[in-house]
Order: sequence, then structure tokens, then C-alpha cells
Amino acid sequence: MPTLTHFADPLPTPTPDRPRPDRLIRGNPARLTWTLHESADGQTSAGIWACEPGAWRIAFPADKEEYFHVLEGRIRIADTAGAAREFGPGDAGVIPAGFEGSFEVLEAVRKHFVVVDRDARK
Repeated sequence: MPTLTHFADPLPTPTPDRPRPDRLIRGNPARLTWTLHESADGQTSAGIWACEPGAWRIAFPADKEEYFHVLEGRIRIADTAGAAREFGPGDAGVIPAGFEGSFEVLEAVRKHFVVVDRDARK
């Protein structure tokens, strides 16, 4: 029987990473991901993500998208044409499938995320 996921302390050990070197724009920010839910089919994951200031290029595949809700800090996401949106505490947004542009952490950020990857089963 499926169980309800509750995002509460204590959190599991986070997975650390950094942006790929070929995508870096500014800095080399450390990132932490607490994956709190993964669907049985691998298509959906959810959790908490934190990152220090820096910027890098992003390119979402045509079958992957992300909903996020900023808990603290500030980010700016810009498309390849330069149109940008900033998000701070309490703001939420969706990075749509196929999106390309840049992701910039202006102030150390912590956010909830839900990623849907329809290609995960293939």
C-alpha cells in the first residue's frame, strides 16, 4: 500500500553535487538535494534542494519539468532570449519541459521541488 510522504525533520542525508563544469557561468556552487519521494515508476521525485550563490546554464529535456516553491533565498531564471523572472521566499514556479536558459542563485536558496520525468521508464 502506498504511504504518504511528510517533509519533516529529521531529513535523510542529502546528496551533494555541483553544476557541470561546461555549464558554469559564475562560481561553482555547492548544491544539496534531499530526495524525500520517488515514485515506483521513476517518473516523479520530490524533496528539498539548497544551493549557494552561482549561475549555470540549464537545458530541460522535452519530457522533464519541475515545479518548485522557494522557502528562503532568491533565484533568477532566464530563457535563452534573456527574459528573466526572479523568485524569493513564498514564490513558486514551473520550469517547463524543453526549457533552456540560465539558473542563477542570487542569495543562498532552499526550495521544495517536484520533478516529473516522463522518459524515466524508457
